[in-house]
Amino acid sequence: MGKSLRLGTRKSLLALTQSKWVKEQIEGRWPNVTVTLVEITTKGDKILDVPLAKVGGKGLFVKEIEDAIIKGNVDLAVHSLKDVPTELPEGLEVSIFPRREDYRDAFISNVADSIDELPKDAVIGTSSLRRMAQLKALRSDIRIESLRGNLDTRLRKLEEGMFDAIILAAAGLNRLGLGNRISSLLDPSVMLPAIGQGALGIEFRSNDGEIRRILDAIHHEETATCVRAERAFLAKLEGGCQVPIGALARLEEGRLCLEGMVANETGTIVIKKTLEGSRRDPEALGSELGQTILDAGGKEILEEVYSDN
Repeated sequence: MGKSLRLGTRKSLLALTQSKWVKEQIEGRWPNVTVTLVEITTKGDKILDVPLAKVGGKGLFVKEIEDAIIKGNVDLAVHSLKDVPTELPEGLEVSIFPRREDYRDAFISNVADSIDELPKDAVIGTSSLRRMAQLKALRSDIRIESLRGNLDTRLRKLEEGMFDAIILAAAGLNRLGLGNRISSLLDPSVMLPAIGQGALGIEFRSNDGEIRRILDAIHHEETATCVRAERAFLAKLEGGCQVPIGALARLEEGRLCLEGMVANETGTIVIKKTLEGSRRDPEALGSELGQTILDAGGKEILEEVYSDN
């Protein structure tokens, strides 16, 4: 007897590509399971002319899909993990993480091979406050302008000459077969990525043991350990898209190493710390690093940003 699963997805090219990949992974491991994609429009897909930080941040790309899971209209959803808030609706969980793609940010330009090579007063496109703050800390002479839209739309705006360069997540470009568009990859020491960048998170109803068993086949424990630490760090800071926050966890010789950052919006203050701990309790490490950064001045930055917003 076969089983049919409905997978809720945004309509963007990247979201569909990621969802189709998960569909293929499930069906390849479970020949009796059929996965059907159900396209859902989210608020974030409708509001394309305003920076995310101004209209509510992370939850914009998941709420309508989560509502569909809760109502039983779909059974699961595939998210870019960096879009998923740390607090989830009751009854839902994001606990299945396939192997992570490249976590780095990508510099894309038709006039320079790197940020260092950009001419003075060059225009870089991004709507990420995290990227903006770190760019300003690197090059205070460049201009940063808002860039929204799907990945293909952003690349088109670069080709039309609206920007000298844009910054995108390398993972999305790789998943769409557009890795050749990358001029250079930004080392985390230069540009700390977003929490969960490069990773997918699969969301489903917590009481659905059968779906959990099916999804277990595509779960990657090393990825899970790293992103759980990053998300615990974010949760400790209670951060959203309104604050420049970055983090990256890596497993090095069996130990978990987590680097985290909080900056003000102008990039004039950047607090960056690193902690190392046991891989057995990634949440504890993430929470501890969050507290360390709060104590080092992060609390004042967060209070200032939230009062401004």
